[in-house]
Amino acid sequence: MASLLGIDNGLTVTKAVVFDIDGTQLSVARRRVPQSMPRPRWVERDPAGLWTATAEAIREAIALSGRPAEDIRAVAATAHGDGVYLLDRDRRPLRPGILSLDSRALDLVAAWRQGPLFEKALALTGQTPHVSAPSALLAWLKAEEPETFAAIGHVLACKDWLRFCLTGEVGTDRTEASTSFTDVRTQIYSAEALELFGLSELGSALPPMLGSGEIAGAVTREAAEATGLVAGTPVAAGLHDVTASALGIAAHRPGCVGIVAGTYSINEVVSEAPRTDPRWFCRNAIEPGRWNSMSISPASTANYDWFLDRLCERDQKAAIEAGQSIHAVLAGEMEAAFARPSTLFFHPYLFGSPHGDAASASFLGLHGWHDRSDMLRAVLEGIAFNHRTHVDALRDGFPFESAMLTGGGSRNPAFAQLFADVLAMPVSVPGTEEAAAFGAALCAGAAVGLYASPLADPRDLSVVTRTFEPDARRAAEMNERFGLFTRLAEAMKPYWLELEAIGAASPGRP
Repeated sequence: MASLLGIDNGLTVTKAVVFDIDGTQLSVARRRVPQSMPRPRWVERDPAGLWTATAEAIREAIALSGRPAEDIRAVAATAHGDGVYLLDRDRRPLRPGILSLDSRALDLVAAWRQGPLFEKALALTGQTPHVSAPSALLAWLKAEEPETFAAIGHVLACKDWLRFCLTGEVGTDRTEASTSFTDVRTQIYSAEALELFGLSELGSALPPMLGSGEIAGAVTREAAEATGLVAGTPVAAGLHDVTASALGIAAHRPGCVGIVAGTYSINEVVSEAPRTDPRWFCRNAIEPGRWNSMSISPASTANYDWFLDRLCERDQKAAIEAGQSIHAVLAGEMEAAFARPSTLFFHPYLFGSPHGDAASASFLGLHGWHDRSDMLRAVLEGIAFNHRTHVDALRDGFPFESAMLTGGGSRNPAFAQLFADVLAMPVSVPGTEEAAAFGAALCAGAAVGLYASPLADPRDLSVVTRTFEPDARRAAEMNERFGLFTRLAEAMKPYWLELEAIGAASPGRP
């Protein structure tokens, strides 16, 4: 029986998922991948450790699938986008990989913003640079680690490093290639883009670009020994995880907004013509002649995870001991909090925001009679409101009337209903839990002819999808609260830089 392997590497966990060719998930295995934060704003990890953890997850997923490795017809990977993983000219890791949560290039990007570069980059590449963009990180390395920069042989993204470990082949795909250095009109690498960022010498270091559903190599004997895969198994080029998630929830198509509520607030729309705006990235879609516009900030359910870790630690331990989900344990608190009026708001900017890199999180309207449930409501509302900020931006440029939602929170019906009410539109949640891994599996299947293309989804979505309709009364209430949420954020803008300055001057700051 034929099956497919999709690899999904996030910012903290790497996953291997085996799917039947009809889209049924057969098994999943996970491994945590430690992050290193050696300095303020630096977020890195060891490439060799990442590969070891992924190989272990693959071996376990194969064992759990109940099918032999010989049944796996093809493999593809997706992983966190942006950031950089560098190889030297001998194709060995040059330094720790830099993750997309890294913000060491903050000052450099701020300087770029003051000059003409932002406007030029938007017109040429379809996006303005951000602190973890390959353009910003490579420019930072050139200025701050010149010896490392001079030794660069290959510039890879995270999933490209994993595919290199599987196949020994250097390459990337169309979606990942467009994170910094492609012309938004031609959708291919641009020497002008490299020159714009002062990186012309890296032209030969950019990896060859393939289609996401093209074969990029085959599993080597060494990789087979590490993973349990069969040597020679075809490996597809794969794709950027934002695009993989949209593909996995059937949202990688015009007329629909795909929403990923994960570490990042990801909101994306596919179009048949490029449209640029500083509020979103206009990047390559899977197919030539289509574009994927993404409005993104690192301000989604990572805030919920922080809340659970800081204020629900005892409950989490008790839930684990009882074999329960902490989300189910808190469901009653959430329901009670949403049933009563609240003055409490939360700006979910613990790790970033749509309002610039200096923004920080805050509770506003907090009183002595509020309890943990009110704070939890504010956190969840704040996450949904932040997604609406991005969705409203995309509404200005693209027509759509419905949303597809994925991410850890999407499996909670109350959370999905909150999104429907906040966005005032139907929100559908597909039943496939590992959406990004399934997006990768679709590319793997297309590469070996099991599907006509990565967009040829074999699932019966009418059966596996649940749709949440907005409640008119709640939608009106949420619209008023969103307006105040937005005005409060605007009012805070002048003070965020002052707050950061105080923190930078504090004694004992590393």
